[in-house]
Amino acid sequence: MPFRRKLLEQTQRDIKRLKNKGHKPTTLLGIFLYGGTLGFLFVVPIVGGAYLGLWLDELIAGYSEHWTLNLILLGIAVGGYNVFRFLRDKT
Repeated sequence: MPFRRKLLEQTQRDIKRLKNKGHKPTTLLGIFLYGGTLGFLFVVPIVGGAYLGLWLDELIAGYSEHWTLNLILLGIAVGGYNVFRFLRDKT
């Protein structure tokens, strides 16, 4: 029976930890890291699309912006989707 009592005490302690886990105050560093992660997830596809589009446009003879503009727009869509998935998975 001592094993059962010890198991009950450990389980109750774990339940208290889980309940209190969500009530911890958010630190300023945590807010900056969270915001930085969201910004990184949004900006990297846009910048990558811009550079890839610029490179593709330079391969085409004459002056063209089609690839650059289209890949920037695609980067915005991909970045928005990245942020959406990150926020959905965190909640």
